[in-house]
Order: sequence, then C-alpha cells, then structure tokens
Amino acid sequence: MDRALTVVLACLGMVGALAIDTYLPSMPAIGRVFEVGPVAVQQTLSVFIFCFAFMMLFYGTLSDSFGRRPVLLGALALYVLASAGAALAPSFGWLLACRALQGLAAGSGSVIGQAIVQDRFSGAKAQKMMSHIMMVFGLAPAIAPILGGALDVHFGWRSTFVFLSVFGALMIVLCLKMLPESLPAEKRHAFHPVVIARNYLMVLKHTRFLLLSLSVGLAFGGLSLYIGAAANFVMEILHLPETAFAWLFIPLIGGSVIGSAWSGKRSGTYAPATMKWVGYGCMALACVLNVGYTALFTPEIPWAVLPLAVFTFGLAVAAPALQVGTLGLFPHHRGLAASMLSFIQMMSFALVSGLVAPMLFGSAFKLACGVTVGLVLSFCSWRVSLRLAEASQEVKPALEAN
Repeated sequence: MDRALTVVLACLGMVGALAIDTYLPSMPAIGRVFEVGPVAVQQTLSVFIFCFAFMMLFYGTLSDSFGRRPVLLGALALYVLASAGAALAPSFGWLLACRALQGLAAGSGSVIGQAIVQDRFSGAKAQKMMSHIMMVFGLAPAIAPILGGALDVHFGWRSTFVFLSVFGALMIVLCLKMLPESLPAEKRHAFHPVVIARNYLMVLKHTRFLLLSLSVGLAFGGLSLYIGAAANFVMEILHLPETAFAWLFIPLIGGSVIGSAWSGKRSGTYAPATMKWVGYGCMALACVLNVGYTALFTPEIPWAVLPLAVFTFGLAVAAPALQVGTLGLFPHHRGLAASMLSFIQMMSFALVSGLVAPMLFGSAFKLACGVTVGLVLSFCSWRVSLRLAEASQEVKPALEAN
C-alpha cells in the first residue's frame, strides 16, 4: 500500500515538473512561430512558475478545510483544460494566458501530497516516504525534456501540450481509483477568512519556519538555475541540438534519484542533522568542482555536467530532512505549512529561473557561481534557524530535529 501511495504522490508532483521541463526544447520553435525573442519566450516559464508559486499559498489551506481529494481533483481538471488551450493557442498572448492557468493548477499535487504524507506518517517514516517520493518524482525532469525534444522534432511544439493534457487526465483517473481521502471531516478546519488570515500571519511571524523554508528554496535554486537556463546551456554553451537535453537532465536527475534512494535507506539509521551535513557537503564539493572546471576549461560533455550529478545527490540527501523538520513546526496546520513551504520554494525557483538565469546566459562559469551563491545562502539560513532555536531555549528539540 505504501508503494502504491508513493507512486501516486510522486506522479502528482510530476504534474508541475512535466509542465516546466517537457516544453523546454520547444522554446526556440515557439519564438519562431510567434515571432518573439528569447526573453519573451522565457516569460512562458516565468509566468507559469510565478502562478505556480502563488497558488501554492492556498492549496494547503483549501485542503485543510474541504479535504485533500476534492481540491486536488478540481485543480487537475483546470490543468487539463489549460494544457489543451495551450496546444491550440492562436497567438503568443493566448499561450501566455494558458501557461498562467497551468501554473495556477499545477501546484496542487506537490502541496497536497506533502500534507497527505504528514497525515499518514511521522518522524523517520515520513522522511523515508518523502525520500521515496523524491526518487520516483525525479524521473520526470530526466524523461520530460528528452520526450519533449522528440515530440518537437517529429510533431511540432504543440504536441508537448497535448501530452501534458493527456497526462493530467490520466492523473484524475489515478486519483479517483487509488488515492483515498486522508483528512477525515472531523479534523478539518472551518473555512473562515479571518481565522485563515490569522493562521497565515502566525506562520509568517515564525522566524525559524521562514529560515528553514528559505534554506530549502535556496538549495533547490541550483537546480532551478540550470532548468531555467536549460535551452541556452544545451544549445548555446554546449552547442548541442534540441534532442540532446539528456546530457543535462540525466546527470541532474540521476544524482537526485540515487541520492533519494540512499537517503531513504539511511533515514532510520542516521539523525536528520547527519543527513543535512552529508547533503550540504556533497553540494559544496559539486560547487567547487563546477566553478573550478568552468573557470579553467571550455565546457564540454561530459565534464560540464558531472558536477551537477554530485550537487543533486547532495540536494536529495538534505532536502527530505529539511522539509520534514520545517513542516513539523506546525503539526496542527499541515496543509497550511506545506503551502507556505512550497510557496517559498517555488518563489525562489521563479526568481532564479525567470530573473537570475537570463542574466547568466552564455557563460557556464557564471552559472556555476550562481549555484554556489545560492548554496551559501541556504546553508546560512539553516544554521541561523538552529541558533534561534537554541537562543529560545529549544536546544533539545532543535538538536533532535536538526
């Protein structure tokens, strides 16, 4: 049963990842068809991610009040319609609007999925489940750009959005058949705007929660930087064709899948603090290798992408412990906490991929430095949160959770 739940929740998380990664190889073709430049085409990614992040603020709260399944199914239905609209887009403005609707709908799976894990598991079991979900989920970004490149070459860019619509419809069927409601009616919160606003304020005033959420978002910033710059990195820096995105995404996701598998097996053996130190150590090693290589050599395959596998391995080891510790600060508002965590993580993703990545286009060295800056800020956020716990006489719980 746990394995089936892992697969379903991971597939729900894939909804957003596929909407980001599948169409990346088609970005140049979209620009040519609608006669817009690369900066304008980049906004189809930025608008999606900003809407994705914004709506994440509300999915957790809505599911706390109305149940996990109804909110999830409604969002998936909107996603299917928006994807179909993008496939039929007669103009660039129409496509941009459909991408915004896709973004509003796509975040439901990852937010509500985290809440479902917290509903059913706790402690090391929850951390293990998060690792397994991340391992299965990691397959999507590896497969998506390869599939997207093949669809673009053989059927045109619109076929990628047809695929996304079909995938969304399949997820609706899967949820109806295999995902039971995990939040019984007696545990739901009344939907009162004043109470909800007070709960959001409670979370926003919790400094440790904000710092830990930032540590997660900034750590994922390295991944989002390369995803946002994927087309430029593969085609302009490495001089590879649309069908060669595997060179970037297989190392990125391969490291993540291996790291998640290792983390899942060790979650009951090693303390969360150990997992975080191992994860940050691997990410730091990757940054040193990446900056050093790109500073001294012209980027070539495979050396330009091997450090990325080390980075995502470390990210996959540290992230589940960080996420479980962050959500554990609000055990009675799991949906709200998951929403806020996901919102902060995706806003970091949006800012990095939409604003920072275009400023680093054309330079593998600048991309490597950007990842390093994000990692340093993530590490500092985590350590400051621990110092705050100690200062507020939470030394023992902080040591257990960190």
